[in-house]
Amino acid sequence: MRGSEGFARVLILLVLAVLAAMSFVAFELARRVQADGPLSEESIVWVEQGDSLKRVETKLAVAGIIEEPGLFYYYGRATGLAEELRAGEFVVPGGSSIKDVSEILAEGDPLLRFVTIPEGVTVAQAARLVTAAEMLEGEATELPTEGHLLPETYAYQRGETRNALVARMVAAHEEMLDELWPNRQPDLPIKTREEAVILASIVEKETAVPEERPRVAAVFVNRLRRGMRLQSDPTIIYGITGGEPLGRGLRQSELNNSDNLYNSYRHGGLPPTAIANPGKESLAAVLNPADTNDLYFVADGTGGHAFAATLREHQANVQRWRAIERARKAQGQ
Repeated sequence: MRGSEGFARVLILLVLAVLAAMSFVAFELARRVQADGPLSEESIVWVEQGDSLKRVETKLAVAGIIEEPGLFYYYGRATGLAEELRAGEFVVPGGSSIKDVSEILAEGDPLLRFVTIPEGVTVAQAARLVTAAEMLEGEATELPTEGHLLPETYAYQRGETRNALVARMVAAHEEMLDELWPNRQPDLPIKTREEAVILASIVEKETAVPEERPRVAAVFVNRLRRGMRLQSDPTIIYGITGGEPLGRGLRQSELNNSDNLYNSYRHGGLPPTAIANPGKESLAAVLNPADTNDLYFVADGTGGHAFAATLREHQANVQRWRAIERARKAQGQ
């Protein structure tokens, strides 16, 4: 009987010792996964599509984000991180523990990068901006026709292809047209979406003043209705440079050159294609132009334009603009 009691005591003590050891190990592991990590400042880790937990562990160790790779791996297996890994770049603050890093990778928002396509740039210029954007993959080879990228600021993640980003820009342009086209004014001389894009690109290049766009659009719409030529300098420049800056004023020979199919002084109607990528406001202005009789506009010296319904009024505005130019030249401006 005493032998049985002794054995029971030993067994109890052994169980208690095992439980104590397990508790200590559990406590120690919990302490270590929550202890501050070695990072002294913020770092970025990139999890690629298809990365295993082991591969991520290696990246974290090489980057100096964790000191105990094995512990990170087993903690990740125990918590299900291996099944929750997402592709993307993740920002890891300085001092992050293994637990912190695991939660960031499982639940944090991936780092977004941005590229801005300004209104009025050409497809070629937009492609250069996309090419210069960091952390995108591949070349921008699948480009649309002129005018079919929506100028906007686009967010992207590291690893997205340049062609995929361009495709999003094209899709955004089409979605915007889908929104605006059904709400256009009736009886416009613009009969197709493509014609709207072409005219909007001219409006985009003619004025940098947002509130002027509907009035500039009205001038061109009124001229089209009357069968008048658009007489827009930016169209000629596009025919000469493909939309790159000319760097000087237009020459009379260029104004008279009918071989330039984009010369809207010599050719009636719209040019063959858009001359830039118009923004939403320019497209909206073309589809709902201001209600005016204006047929002309010229710079007014303030960054905007003076508008006129008659040639006589326009000529007076031109004389005022030339006087401003002469005064500025005399002052060395």
